[in-house]
Amino acid sequence: MNKQPVLLEISDRIATVTLNDPERRNPVTGNDMIAALLETFAKVQADPQVSVMILTGADPAFCAGGDIKEMNDPDSVFRKEPLAAAQSYVDGVQRLPLALYNMDIPTIAAVNGPAVGAGCDLTMMCDMRIASEKARFGEVFLNLGIIPGDAGSWFLLRRLGHQKAADLTFSGRMVEAKEALELGMVLELVPHEKLMERARERAAGIAAKPPRAVRVAKRLMRNAERMDLPDFLNSAAAYQALMHQTEDHHEAVAAFVEKRKPNFTGR
Repeated sequence: MNKQPVLLEISDRIATVTLNDPERRNPVTGNDMIAALLETFAKVQADPQVSVMILTGADPAFCAGGDIKEMNDPDSVFRKEPLAAAQSYVDGVQRLPLALYNMDIPTIAAVNGPAVGAGCDLTMMCDMRIASEKARFGEVFLNLGIIPGDAGSWFLLRRLGHQKAADLTFSGRMVEAKEALELGMVLELVPHEKLMERARERAAGIAAKPPRAVRVAKRLMRNAERMDLPDFLNSAAAYQALMHQTEDHHEAVAAFVEKRKPNFTGR
């Protein structure tokens, strides 16, 4: 690819990340997409001026997942001996779920078209999903005689529950946008031309909140997924004590009492 595989725009505390290989439907293999996404996610995570990230694809697709043609390439991961292939997953596509999971800012997938295989999983790695009427989802790995090697099963179970995740995994079927809404795969379904506008509206609502509190709230939700209740309560108490000391908390209380709009500074 001669052009940038990933585009980044930051405005009003919102980072918009766009997968930018539209001619090939934005796959994550056969190009520099994974490395570019990892670099971009790290940049967004480290920027204190960013409170929320939107992830989308350049039309007509969100992400086609792996490039199926590459599966016949003798130099590809699909043809390496097992230990080398496993290490390629660890060093490659498996770094994406870790990067997204460890982000301290909320993430919104704006699904503008087909999200297939690793592309479907990429949407599930985000905190929220908004879909256009052109979106389609497919956990299609079994159709190709492989399994989700990118943590897709881990996220799908947590987003949809066992029964729905099992149906999509074992059938390998495509899910149209309307059904995705009914299944709870997406939060909202909007006309295609309104997708990014709506995603930015939701992002703006988050960006208007105290920046440090947003990041700590995201960490607290992440803790809730893996802690038992006593440990979680200790974590929540410690985080809350820190929040009490922030300038933005004091500003929020003062603005409420004075019936005015708060001015948050991220301190």
